[in-house]
Amino acid sequence: MSVEAEQAHTIAWLTRWDRSPIAYQLRGWHADRWVRFHSLPETKRYADTEDEYEIILDRHHRVLDELGTHEGLHVIAIYFEDEEGRVSPDPRHLGAVPWLTIESGEDSPFEDAQRVYVSMTSFDRRTLDPLLRGVADGEIFDVIIAPLDLRWLYHPYDGGADVIAPTAHDRDVLKNHHADWLSTHPAGL
Repeated sequence: MSVEAEQAHTIAWLTRWDRSPIAYQLRGWHADRWVRFHSLPETKRYADTEDEYEIILDRHHRVLDELGTHEGLHVIAIYFEDEEGRVSPDPRHLGAVPWLTIESGEDSPFEDAQRVYVSMTSFDRRTLDPLLRGVADGEIFDVIIAPLDLRWLYHPYDGGADVIAPTAHDRDVLKNHHADWLSTHPAGL
């Protein structure tokens, strides 16, 4: 990513969200627009069969499709660098490039600064499924998927997904469409 593109992307992000793109903090950003969906029935966290992987991927794609992803997507993720500078897992599968560095702080679960990568992709199962499957297996984490205008955010994790919908009404529509994917926990967790 060129310096100019990095700056433009950073300005667009901060203008829309006014905070660092840290996926695990998403649900605290806009409680009136947040909803969490579970990936498998009965809040099962990990897939054991290919049929369960298909359920997970289908749920992700259904919500993403309802949010509106046809113009393209940003995929934002934190990847870890070892002492030799090798990145794990390899972010190049989506053409991800380094974007930001987030310093560790009091509220960070990480001891070291984290490198945030970003890529632009289309809403295509062949492109997104390896990423979503890696997330479902706990191999890739701290992922945020967003449309090019950043009007909503989707954070898949191993066990489900957090959504910041464009409006409270949009969130309610999603909740109604997928009520059986919601948690029974009073806080929606």
